[in-house]
Amino acid sequence: MTSGDTYLFRAAEFFAKAESETNPAMRAGFENLARAYLRLAEQALRNAQTDIIYEPAPPKLDDPELKR
Repeated sequence: MTSGDTYLFRAAEFFAKAESETNPAMRAGFENLARAYLRLAEQALRNAQTDIIYEPAPPKLDDPELKR
């Protein structure tokens, strides 16, 4: 299970808790948590699709190593 899947699962749990909650403040809290986990799942999906390639910075012109 990927982290995105884990976040989606938690979001579903919080939406289910919100539906069964009778206290409006608690319901709103669970809905907010569920939406936050949905955002985390979306971010995890974007992160999984990103290839990061590290390129070192070019040397500085006043680098003493270049003067050798």
